[in-house]
Amino acid sequence: MKFWNASTGMFLVGSCLLAGCSGGSQPAKEGAADAKSKEPVKISMSLEGAGLPSPQEDWIKKELDKRLNTDISVTTIQGMNDYMNQMKIRSAAGNMPDLMMVDLATLNDFAQKGLLLDLTPHMDTDLKQAKDFMGVNLLKKGMVNGKNYAITRIADVPFSSYWIRQDWLTALNLKKPTTLEELYAVGKAFTEQDPDGNGKKDTYGFTGVEFNTFAPILGSYGLGLPGSTYVKDNKLFNAYYDPNMPAALEYLKKLVTENLVEPQFMTNKGTMARDQAIQGKAGIVFAGWTEIGKQEFIDQYKTVNPKADWVQMESPKGPSGQFDSAYDMEKPSRLLVIPKSVDKNPEKLKKIFELLNYVSGKEGNRLVMYGIEGRHYTVNGDKIELTEAMAKEGNYFHLYQMTGRPNEEYLKVKFPKEEAYMKFALKLPRLNNIDSSIIPPAGYNATDADRYGKEEIVKFIYNKRPLSEYPAFLKTMEDTFKYKLLMDEAQKRAKELEFIK
Repeated sequence: MKFWNASTGMFLVGSCLLAGCSGGSQPAKEGAADAKSKEPVKISMSLEGAGLPSPQEDWIKKELDKRLNTDISVTTIQGMNDYMNQMKIRSAAGNMPDLMMVDLATLNDFAQKGLLLDLTPHMDTDLKQAKDFMGVNLLKKGMVNGKNYAITRIADVPFSSYWIRQDWLTALNLKKPTTLEELYAVGKAFTEQDPDGNGKKDTYGFTGVEFNTFAPILGSYGLGLPGSTYVKDNKLFNAYYDPNMPAALEYLKKLVTENLVEPQFMTNKGTMARDQAIQGKAGIVFAGWTEIGKQEFIDQYKTVNPKADWVQMESPKGPSGQFDSAYDMEKPSRLLVIPKSVDKNPEKLKKIFELLNYVSGKEGNRLVMYGIEGRHYTVNGDKIELTEAMAKEGNYFHLYQMTGRPNEEYLKVKFPKEEAYMKFALKLPRLNNIDSSIIPPAGYNATDADRYGKEEIVKFIYNKRPLSEYPAFLKTMEDTFKYKLLMDEAQKRAKELEFIK
């Protein structure tokens, strides 16, 4: 992770603004007459998302345009499927934006068709500031056939862990569980011993969203979520094929068949599990600190029960360790590409590189993270403090974070009261998931395979299919759903990107 000294950063920002200096993260030097005589360079960018204000109210656009002599226009479409369909239509019409977000499959498709600019020869020269900011390992995630075709936005950090009702533990004279055996005992007590004291049997041990409900349990068996692919002991594993999966399913079956899990967990979406937790329906939930630890949610569960006390919990110790499942630590939170056609306009291409470098440097990155000093934030000693204007006007700033942000620094500034929760979630050990690097091979239908795999794992958990048939399940995955194609591609990709040797 990258850390910057805020006070040093402000000195650089202030001195450069006063002196008009340049440097790697600054716009190129120009004489005043030259700058005035040149027309702004138009740059179009398309992203999946929502919430972009009008150009007149877009503080970041106006500031970037002023500092870089650009005229940036951003269009957003909400929903990845709708967005990618529009980008494919535009590419077919030869009308691609200058910078555009793509998914991994489209990156591969467009690169193979020769539609994208190969960034490899520019990485150590024109894009050095951006390259150093993102890091070589992350940039590998945008490679196709050994060439860099994508700007890979810095990955998000993990927020999630198990949360548990400390007041329920206290009421039942129990301690926070540290092993799988203790976790089962606490889940059973939360279900059967009336932990909220209302005289009704209306509580459950666990809730969550689908298989995430059990992420730390799976981690204690050295597993990622069903269907995930991850590195363990310098070897590549898929959770379906991991030899520990049957034992983990046996444990989960015990929880589910004994009614220790909120019955809707496999149909929960979005905030449903959090809502069940806040309402007091379950005492253990796998959730992000942003869903439980923020003051607005503390206020909500305290309104339901003033004695309620949700606290974070480490993953239980199991036969294969204490992992909080598997997490894609370097999954690009966005892939940005430049059409090959832009190469015909050297001035525009140079300005795009300048823009990407600028938002990767201290001054530009601070702008796209926190907005304008004096309006959206102030500096108090070595601390950045956000203003009310940031809360009202800054909800779209992430759209301009083209190469990302130093997440730990950003989150401390954005959520100073929740820093302890953030640190707890960050420190949990996790297996290295590589799903974001695997391009589905030709002949493999991910949607059908994922649906069948999920349905059968649910049957095993609910005791609708005996675990003795697990080998038959794997055979069907291979014979009917061509899962071996995906595994071969995963192995190839893992070696290409040096995740395994």
